[in-house]
Amino acid sequence: MDQPADMTPHDGLSMPVHLLGHHLYEYSKGVRPMVMMTLSTRDADTVTRKLAERFVDYHVQTVTEAKVNVFFGNAACVAMVRSVVRKPLNQLTPEEDFILGTLLGYDREQQCRRFLAMTQTGRSGAAA
Repeated sequence: MDQPADMTPHDGLSMPVHLLGHHLYEYSKGVRPMVMMTLSTRDADTVTRKLAERFVDYHVQTVTEAKVNVFFGNAACVAMVRSVVRKPLNQLTPEEDFILGTLLGYDREQQCRRFLAMTQTGRSGAAA
C-alpha cells in the first residue's frame, strides 16, 4: 500500500533513504545490476554519502531544481548510464530507453514491446 510522502519509518529516515537498504540488498545479491531512485536533493545527499561509504558506483542526474535521479550499482552499468543518459529520461530515443530499461533489470519482453511500439509510432523519445 502506498504511504503518504511525509511518512517516515520508525528509524527516522525518509522513506526513500529507508528503501536504499532494500535496493542495496537486491544489488548485493545480484537481483539487479543497477538501481535508479528518484529523490529530493536533500535525500540524494544522504543516499550518495551512503553509497560512497560502501564503495558503490553511482551517477546523479538532475531532474529539477528539487529532484534528481540517482543510478547506482555495477561499475560498467553506471558507466554506460553516464554515456547514454545525457538528457531527461522522457527525451531518450527508443534505443537509449531500451538500454536503460535493460540495465535496470526490467522485463526483457516488455522492453522489446516498448521499443517496438516507440519505433512503430515514430516517436523519437520515450514516455516517462
